[in-house]
Amino acid sequence: MKSALRLIFALMIGLALVACKSAPEAQPEATPQPETTKPVVDTKAAPDARDYTDARNFDNPESLLSKRVIYFDFDKSTVRPEFRGIVAAHSAYLAAHGSARVTLEGHADERGTREYNLGLGERRGNAVSGLMSAQGGRGNQLTTVSYGEERPTCRVSDEDCWSMNRRVEIVYTSR
Repeated sequence: MKSALRLIFALMIGLALVACKSAPEAQPEATPQPETTKPVVDTKAAPDARDYTDARNFDNPESLLSKRVIYFDFDKSTVRPEFRGIVAAHSAYLAAHGSARVTLEGHADERGTREYNLGLGERRGNAVSGLMSAQGGRGNQLTTVSYGEERPTCRVSDEDCWSMNRRVEIVYTSR
């Protein structure tokens, strides 16, 4: 019987504690505060994709400055007409920025001897360099390097892959 009394006594204390628990105070409704800081809004206009003197166009996919690869026909070092606009855009940038420096990396596909492909890559780089010089780029801004067949972008032996490897890459070493 003593244990029953203890159990009843413990239950009564527990009920008393639960009954005495105060209800949470009602929080006053928050009044909306006026915004003290305004969000920063960029009001600068987007760069004109045809402004080839603006360095922001290097990251603008609509601008020719964002394109930096010139492709060539098999065993040719003549810049194709569809890539002359890209060369002209980079030439305009070089003419406007005297401190800019470019390395023109000439490449060839795997066909031909190593020596022949090194020479072909150099002729391709020199072709792009000549166009850039004629359109405003200065000689001290342009460096030509030939990698021949040593740095292919595609390693499959078919025409689609070979056409991707016949190229000159325009690499800015200083903007």
